[in-house]
Amino acid sequence: MDTTRLLRIGELAFPGFVVGFIAGVVAGGLAGIVGQPAGWALVSTISLGIPLGLLGAGYGLLAAYRKVRIGAFAPMALYWLIAFPIARLVHEMLTWLLLTGNARLPEDPLGFLAYQALVSAGFAIGFLWLHERLAPRWWRKVADHNTDAALVYRAYAEHAKQVYQAREARRANRDRSRATQR
Repeated sequence: MDTTRLLRIGELAFPGFVVGFIAGVVAGGLAGIVGQPAGWALVSTISLGIPLGLLGAGYGLLAAYRKVRIGAFAPMALYWLIAFPIARLVHEMLTWLLLTGNARLPEDPLGFLAYQALVSAGFAIGFLWLHERLAPRWWRKVADHNTDAALVYRAYAEHAKQVYQAREARRANRDRSRATQR
């Protein structure tokens, strides 16, 4: 694979990475707010932000290559049902490694993973919301030199048009129905 192709793939994955990394930054900020030392907050930012960023980039590529339906929650939730617990497990192990010098699993790894899987739905909602707002704008920006980005941006624009037309049709039907009831 040549460098140009890798850069184009990176441009497609970039919004997902940013959204995932932002989640890690928020986690680090929250660690600082609740009184954890600055070093601990920085470790949280890095050890959670990078795995979530990489997994977010993976989802971004799935969306860009239309392996998942644009704007749909179910595929996103299924993706993060697996990906979020993995990211949290990496976060937990890296945190212990960076702070104590010894990586270790949580005391009850299966319980930990099950709980993280439950929490993943909330993360998926936030990820979808932010990704759907950032990614199309980014892909439009790079579309002039990245044909894959141009294609996915057009798909997003068409999807937005269909959603708008469906909403307007429902509104018109509702207005007609109200008018006939009077």
